[in-house]
Amino acid sequence: MSEFTRFSEFYPYYLGEHRNRTCRRLHFIGSTLVILIVLLAIVSGQPRWLWLAPIAGYGFAWIGHYVYEKNRPATFRHPLYSLMGDWVMYWQALRGKIKF
Repeated sequence: MSEFTRFSEFYPYYLGEHRNRTCRRLHFIGSTLVILIVLLAIVSGQPRWLWLAPIAGYGFAWIGHYVYEKNRPATFRHPLYSLMGDWVMYWQALRGKIKF
């Protein structure tokens, strides 16, 4: 695997690592939970809820990769691009550009 110098180079690779529909669905569930946890922390004024955000986000995604996709998450090699890819994929799913 080559190193990526721009996110636009990385994102097609990222999508290729998410071919399995169940994996993509688990990513979507985890990302939605992250949003809800952050909103809960803001609305309640209790930031202690925020520790759950990475557990929800990464937990669902990693189950998708190890159990369904049978690959190693890109987070370990490209943490920033992977995080960006998660949210781009989430937005594209909401807009119907990626099937979940």
